[in-house]
Amino acid sequence: MNTNRIAHVAALVGEPARTSMLLALMDGRALTARELADAARVSPATASRHLGLLVEATLLRVERQGRHRYHCLASPEVARVLEGLMQLAAPPEPRRVLVGPRDAALRTARTCYDHLAGRLGVAITNHLLDAGAVVFEGEEASGHVTDQAPEALQRLGLDAGAATAEGAGRRPHCRPCLDWSERRMHLAGRLGALICGHCLERGWLMRSQGTRALTITPPGALAMRDWLGSARWDEVVGG
Repeated sequence: MNTNRIAHVAALVGEPARTSMLLALMDGRALTARELADAARVSPATASRHLGLLVEATLLRVERQGRHRYHCLASPEVARVLEGLMQLAAPPEPRRVLVGPRDAALRTARTCYDHLAGRLGVAITNHLLDAGAVVFEGEEASGHVTDQAPEALQRLGLDAGAATAEGAGRRPHCRPCLDWSERRMHLAGRLGALICGHCLERGWLMRSQGTRALTITPPGALAMRDWLGSARWDEVVGG
């Protein structure tokens, strides 16, 4: 990012409402305009004007999920520059934004169509991304399974070939899906469905009647903790 660009960013960040909205997005989530208005303590109309400027300046991008529009930081580079500028400016903390369902069980683990969502779904996705087993392709709602997948999935007793084999229809092997409660990406596509089905078949997860919430059983907690690692597992159960 060149000097002129940094100066322009600094001018935008200097406005308190925009600063609060950017701070609310620094944890990697994607939030709606109304949620960002609440974080900045401004009206929705005022927030929309600020967000328009931030999108125009390519500091933010808009993710569309069905009829909803979510705002998130445009790139890791933007996050790094903002972090440095905000440390110099020492802006106030934004109001905490609670997103998604209030039901604790739904926030922990649930189904999203035929794949896993909630903190568990996001943790599994981040584990596979860190292992290089899957790759999400930039801003596009697409991804692919890599040759690192067999090793990453082996400890779950899964064969990655089942996820990469050609099947009926044109369903992708894997793709990112924006999580309703976490506002980070979880894994959809054939691999996402395969992992969800496998966890249910093993009895690691149990469905509850009348809700999408999933109960993590004691054997499931042990299996997931061993696979994800203690730190990431704590993110799932710690809330």
